[in-house]
Order: sequence, then structure tokens, then C-alpha cells
Amino acid sequence: MEPLFLPPLHRQRHQFVVDFVKQHKPQKVVDLGCGQCELLKKLKWFHREIDLLVGVDVNGTRVKKKMHGLAPMPADYLQPIDDQLSIELYQGSVTQRDARLRGFDLVTSIELIEHLTPDDVQCFSEVVFGFMNPAAVIISTPNSEFNPLLPGLSGFRHSDHKFEWTRAEFQSWALEVCLRFGFEVEFTGVGTAPSGLESVGFCSQIGVFHNLKGRSGHNFYCDDAEDEFPYTLMYSVKYPSMRDNNILRRVLVGEVLCWTQRLRSRWESDKSFERDKDCTWNEGERGGNDCLSVQHEEAREEQTVCGAQVAEPEFGFSRDLFRDQSGFLSVPLNLLWSHCPKVGALSGTLENLRHLLSDEPSVKFSQDGDAVLIQLQEEESEEKGEEEHDDLEDSRYAEVREHCGTPEQGQDWETNV
Repeated sequence: MEPLFLPPLHRQRHQFVVDFVKQHKPQKVVDLGCGQCELLKKLKWFHREIDLLVGVDVNGTRVKKKMHGLAPMPADYLQPIDDQLSIELYQGSVTQRDARLRGFDLVTSIELIEHLTPDDVQCFSEVVFGFMNPAAVIISTPNSEFNPLLPGLSGFRHSDHKFEWTRAEFQSWALEVCLRFGFEVEFTGVGTAPSGLESVGFCSQIGVFHNLKGRSGHNFYCDDAEDEFPYTLMYSVKYPSMRDNNILRRVLVGEVLCWTQRLRSRWESDKSFERDKDCTWNEGERGGNDCLSVQHEEAREEQTVCGAQVAEPEFGFSRDLFRDQSGFLSVPLNLLWSHCPKVGALSGTLENLRHLLSDEPSVKFSQDGDAVLIQLQEEESEEKGEEEHDDLEDSRYAEVREHCGTPEQGQDWETNV
């Protein structure tokens, strides 16, 4: 069956939640009936707002098949986020009260409630709106008034549905919940009817509930009750974050080494240019020096360090960088901290920069601890290596080498929407 909606209806429902997250920026979100974790995967891209992302489903086998898709990617370790994102998946029923899900900013229940019996719907209401006491709830469910427009459909949209509400029935339940637990609700939906048939409403009706008391309001069921933890934790992961000192140090060290190595290359390039200029003094009569000088200045203007342009006056190579007697180039810490934006942002203060680098074996400090030392390339070793290479090419071995060479689950109508 060809999809009736573009984009497909399940994507429209998920996008509705994503848009809500973008607008309201909740920090703690739980998806009830998370299934194959598709909504969670979309929400994890907005982890700059979300600190804790939780999924709950009664079918643990289905969750296990998809849960590893929520694991951090290699790029997440190369570019850690500033804030912490934790993801947890539980096996459990939405009719059970688990203390770990209290006080969330947002609870989502997408096409779930119609799978519950009437008695379970009553428990669901008490657990979500009374016990969990979130700041906001998004619930979507099929609109049975739209069913006659769905080709080939007889009965419910899914064999496991226990009921499918009309708009009046859904609104009656929602308003009763609001009156009982102190929420307000607005009704909307996704999946627009064809032109001329808009009176049947949306294919999926959605209720967006807001807690009138906020998360700090009275909790109907947990003030004097003992904590309950009936859910089984199936998966838990923390994304790499700058809040982790080990990760912060690793990123900072990488940034410092990147800057210092580029500065070393710049210093050696300047020194090489000065030597070459001395060797080609006689070209001045033909304008050779002027041409070389212009090319050199253009190259210097284009020099960048870790994506940021480095200006000669700003770094003052002749004043701040010098050669140690042991063959090292010395780069003052205050130069790195004040002139390298990301180094300064990551460390915060010059003292903190010194502290974070102090135990790092790949960073060598000057005797007074105020500068990073970078070993310079040994020109003599390079020249000697080149001479040996030339001797080898002139030998009989080179001639010999020239001649020898070198070696799921079944489909249902709702899936097709």
C-alpha cells in the first residue's frame, strides 16, 4: 500500500514532538512505549537541550534490537558536547509507578494509549499525571472519525488496539484528567484530511498537556509513599561531555598540541626564509628578492592555526618565541591562553590551563613552568639523511633495485500511513 500521507504519518507525529522540544527546551524527557526507539533517536540530536533521555516499553525484546542505535558515534568522541546527555532504556509497563521517572520536563506517549484496556487507561492516567507529575505531556492516538477515509480499512487500524476514540471521546478523557490532576490541554493533530473533508479532523489527534503547578507542584501519590523501582534497566549510556574532566583534558591537550606544532612550523618557516634570503642576495639585482618576499608575505597572511588565522604582530614571534639551548622552542602559556580562543575557552583561566596540562606526559614544560617546550627538527639529521639517500641512489644497489622491482514484526495498516 502506498503511503497516504507525505511525509508518512509516524514521521509527522515524531516531528511534532521534535518541534515541541525545540521550542520549550526540556532537559528531562521520557518516551512511554518507545518501541524501536525511533523517536529517541531523533530527540538525541537535540541533546544540547536534553540532559536525560529515557525510553520505556513493555516489550524488552523489541527494545534490545534497536537500543544500540542510541550509542555515541565516533564523531561524538572527537567533538564532545558541552553538556551531559544520558540515555536510559527500561522494560516496564506504563501502568506501574517507578520513582526514577518522577518530575520530568516532558512525557510523550505516541500511539500508545489505544493499546490499553479501559482499566489500564485509568492506571495510566494516575501514573503519568499523578505519580510522575511532569511539566508537560504529549499524547497522540488515532481519530476514529478519520477511519472511513482510509482505503481498505475495516475495524481498528491495528489488531492490538483495544479501542479508537472519536475526537469527543478523547477530549472528554483529557479534560477529566486535567480537572483531576491540575493540568490544562490544547488539542491538535497531524495528518490533514483531503480538501472538502476537513470536518473529520486530523488522522492522529494530539493532546498537549501543561502542568498548572509546574514540576514543583503537589504529587498525588508519592509524598508519603516508599520509592518503587519495578522497571528493569536494559541500556544506559552517557555521551562524551566537557563536564568529564578526563575528556576536557584530552580535548584541551589536543588543542594545545595543535597550536604549538603549527607555531613551530611557522617559526621554522620564518627562519628558513631568512636563511634563503641571505643565500640569494644576488637575486636582488634582478628583483628576485622582491618576488620572494611578496610570496612569503602572502603565505604568512594565509597561515592559519586550528582554523583561526594567526597574525604576525599579534603573536610577535621575535619577542615571545625563542630557541632553548637544548633544541626546544618555548611557547609561553599566557600566549596560548590569550591568543588561542578555544584553549582559553576550555581552560577558563591561565592557572587552570597550567593545572590541566601539569600531569600530561605529552606536554613538556620549561623549568619555571610558564611555557610549553616543543622539540625542533634537527636540521643536521635531515641533511645527513638526505646525503645517505643520495649515496644510495648512486650505488650499484639502486641499479639492481630498478631491474628487480618491488613487490520484524508483520506489517499493519498504521505502518503504511
